[in-house]
Amino acid sequence: MSVRELVVLGTASQVPTRHRNHNGYLLRWDGEGLLFDPGEGTQRQMLRAGVAAHDLNRICVTHFHGDHSLGLAGVIQRINLDRVPHEVTAHYPESGQRFFDRLRYATAYRETVRLTEAPVAADGVLARTGGYTLEARRLSHPVESYGYRLTEADGRRMLPDRLAAHGIKGPDVGRIQREGSLNGVSLDDVSEVRRGQRFAFVMDTRLCDGVHALADGVDLLVIESTFLGEDEQLAVEHGHLTAGQAATVARDAGVRHLVLTHFSQRYSEPEEFERQARAAGYEGELTVAHDLLRVPVPKRR
Repeated sequence: MSVRELVVLGTASQVPTRHRNHNGYLLRWDGEGLLFDPGEGTQRQMLRAGVAAHDLNRICVTHFHGDHSLGLAGVIQRINLDRVPHEVTAHYPESGQRFFDRLRYATAYRETVRLTEAPVAADGVLARTGGYTLEARRLSHPVESYGYRLTEADGRRMLPDRLAAHGIKGPDVGRIQREGSLNGVSLDDVSEVRRGQRFAFVMDTRLCDGVHALADGVDLLVIESTFLGEDEQLAVEHGHLTAGQAATVARDAGVRHLVLTHFSQRYSEPEEFERQARAAGYEGELTVAHDLLRVPVPKRR
């Protein structure tokens, strides 16, 4: 049975705390796993969350600040130690190639796995697979940063009442799906579009066009909310979002489930992030992330 869920491995901004590890997020998408921003300690958090190196197909790094990338060395070495049998692809800002190289070869180990480097140099599509299209958008942070968006292609939902009304049954159902029409009846007459699911991952950034483009119409949005509203000026200066800003983006984009994360250690009350997000007018499903949380991608409507 296919599984589509977010596994939260870490939620701290800049430094880990007693209760929050550095960043790390795994998206399970059917038979694939996409690991986003593996900060320090991600390998151990994977163990605690029941995530194996064999689960990883892609690693997506938004930018090369330590809390989003220092775990790369351990994760890459674990992939090789466990002899993952399939190709693993790494996406990261091309401008940070020197940092990726240093982390990939931080210590001596035996390479046994094909790790494909696919750096990101501009907005656009990174990969098309049978299950999704992965694209990147530039964000606004003191170092080059990209957010990621995963989109499933739209499908078709057959409507039994309309099929029956046109006398279409048995093998003819498959035939009209393949050929688009049957005896003067079009596929549109007996089916409707089944919208593909969509996911977006937005980390360290100020408000910018890229944030809105990534969030537009997604089912599940994982987005940083480093600061609370009273510290909005700090957020702007350091290239971050507040909980209220993140929620406003989600509200205007029609996001179904909003996941807030990447919290500054200065705050001890996570409930305040939810309160400020609701005050901004977001009415959809809302989660203030904590380590080892699992969040399912919302079911199709």
